[in-house]
Amino acid sequence: MRAIWSGEITFGLVNVPVKLYGATRSHDISFHQVHDDDHGRIRYERRCEVCGREIDYEHIDKAYEDGDKTVVLSDEELDALPAEESDEIDVVQFVPSDQVDPILLGTSYFLEPVGRSSKAYVLLRRTLEETERTAIVTFTLRTKTRLGVLRVHEDLLALQTLRWPTDLKDVDFGPSRSKVSAKEMEMSAALVEQFSDDFHPEQFTDEYQAELRRLLEAKLEEGDTVDTDATFGKQSSGEDSEEGGKVISLMDALERSVRRRRGGDTGAGDDGEKSGGTTKSGGSKKSGGAKKSGSKKSGSTKKSGSKKSGSTKKTGTAKRSGASKKSA
Repeated sequence: MRAIWSGEITFGLVNVPVKLYGATRSHDISFHQVHDDDHGRIRYERRCEVCGREIDYEHIDKAYEDGDKTVVLSDEELDALPAEESDEIDVVQFVPSDQVDPILLGTSYFLEPVGRSSKAYVLLRRTLEETERTAIVTFTLRTKTRLGVLRVHEDLLALQTLRWPTDLKDVDFGPSRSKVSAKEMEMSAALVEQFSDDFHPEQFTDEYQAELRRLLEAKLEEGDTVDTDATFGKQSSGEDSEEGGKVISLMDALERSVRRRRGGDTGAGDDGEKSGGTTKSGGSKKSGGAKKSGSKKSGSTKKSGSKKSGSTKKTGTAKRSGASKKSA
């Protein structure tokens, strides 16, 4: 395991160097969400409600809402606060263990003795065990001052966070006044006696998680799976990114392709009509309007009026066809 904190337990003139480790882990099977239709991953976006854009973490500030007013704090302002930094677990009081309300208990950590000699560590652990006391401590973890307890766990010292008293909610409900007879109390005590036994936590298992794991293993063996890479889909194309990353259907894609194709054909036709067999486009040589059609037979050059268009002078077709001299 990797230590998440290192420091000293201090009480009086005694210092006990220790390392802090997380004592618990979750045994629940973790899931992610997918679309029930195509099994694509579901993503959660940090989208601004003003500009509508997705925002990176580096551009996100913290804000406090007070009615119709909101105070925005930047990272620089928060970093400027005098954060508590200490590598000591300071024992402030030793109290009877039964006075610590379990509802206040939070996250648990294991403390490892550090150094060549662990005598001070063992001394503190045995003292707590034999006196049936719990040490109330204060310490700093991730720049936050916390309240906690030191207690014995087998051969180790365990540190457990305590919620601050103000964290408990005030309630306005409770059981109604009821009279309980002596006979009912006697029967209840007898029932408790029948269920009484020593506590062995290892004999309890999470049946739901066990059944869930068996279900997953059965589906894996049967091949009832999908390709993991396929759940991420394809990278969005440039066209999709320009339109805000919208996902289009197959029908939309086909219609866009048809419109684009038609637009390209129409544009080519228009250009052909505008260029109309000029010398630049090479149309007069290929079409051979003057040579093939024969200006003498059709007489088209005489009727077209080369003076008005002036095309014969620019293109120089008059010398080749000889028709422009006659029409001139």
